[in-house]
Amino acid sequence: MIKKFFQTILLRRRFWRNAPMSEVAEIYMARMLRIAALNMMSAFIVIYLYQNGFSIAKIAFMWAGLYGLKVVLALPLATVVAWIGPKHSAFVSNILYIPVMILFALMPEKGDWLIVPALILQAFSVVLYSVSHLVNFSKVKNMKHAGKEIAFMNIFEKVTAGLTPMIGGFIALIWGPQVVIVISAVLFLFAAAPLFKTGEQVQTRRVLKFRGFPWRLLFGQVAGHIAAGYDTFTSGVVWSLFVAIVIVGVSSGNEVYAVTGTLLSVVFIVSLVFSYIYGRLIDRNHGWVLFKTGVAINIGVHLLRPFITTTIAVAGLNAAREAAHTAYMLPYTRGTFDTADISGARSTYIGFVELLVNAGAACAATLLGCIALAFSEVDSMKLFFFIAAGVMLLLFTIRFPMYRK
Repeated sequence: MIKKFFQTILLRRRFWRNAPMSEVAEIYMARMLRIAALNMMSAFIVIYLYQNGFSIAKIAFMWAGLYGLKVVLALPLATVVAWIGPKHSAFVSNILYIPVMILFALMPEKGDWLIVPALILQAFSVVLYSVSHLVNFSKVKNMKHAGKEIAFMNIFEKVTAGLTPMIGGFIALIWGPQVVIVISAVLFLFAAAPLFKTGEQVQTRRVLKFRGFPWRLLFGQVAGHIAAGYDTFTSGVVWSLFVAIVIVGVSSGNEVYAVTGTLLSVVFIVSLVFSYIYGRLIDRNHGWVLFKTGVAINIGVHLLRPFITTTIAVAGLNAAREAAHTAYMLPYTRGTFDTADISGARSTYIGFVELLVNAGAACAATLLGCIALAFSEVDSMKLFFFIAAGVMLLLFTIRFPMYRK
């Protein structure tokens, strides 16, 4: 029934060109289930660790190791995607995330050492899925309406990502965070199911292409991709910890999950409205202006974060950040897909993008860990937000060929 719903919507929009509607519907359905699984608990994992005795510095250095491993894995796993195909890679990725959730659930009873294999498996799963999704989507989109297609994909994602943190938060409040983690593991199994029997829509048994690769094209984007990774860590891990510790308060109870989940969920309507508007602007050649505007507002959001003291202010800033992030991320994604097309080495280019984004996040996590060793936990996060605002300026240096036209 869900698959038929996606087929009807996508066929009516006539977005896609290189895949039958049944195949595209499976991509959306699997993507939506994975996002539900991730957002059910992923926003709370760092809070869960902090509640179980991990310090800010320890969490930061662990995440630096996680992102560092992703950097190492980016090109090898891009090779895997090129060889076996993005759909099969996504299937393997979803299966790999199931033991990650189980290990996190068992950690309070079996010991903190379980976080090591959990983060290693998570790194493999996330990189494999990220590369496979970008390769799959960049291959089958329609270039004339790519902005609208990316916006449409973003709307589906935001509906799922907007609702699941609140659901997960209240489940954690009633039954505890371990129950939410187990539910997430089950959802990953369902996310893998639509991809089990279907074939690939792209040519498989390929290898990464380094000879003749347009290195100058990539070098003009290095700083921007690193800044994007830095922003991902800042707005995800650090902001979640700041809200939980400073605004809500972390105690032995589970109220923090319900409040944090609700605060994350209230902004999804903002995403839906702006995703559609921004997608149309990108297709009307206003993508670069939209990108710069979004980056500028996002810098302002980072500068305001240290001064937030109430949950109402958190909700308002989350809404502003969502509008700004969507404003720069849609043209950023559109530019990445366009560059992948013209590079002549789609998997290789996307592998390098994954490497650079995770390098930026690794640098951010390492910096937070070092600051947290020198300052109090609250002061270290506040200082980190100011630094993040400066790093975000690097996004203005990114050079996508399509925005020079």
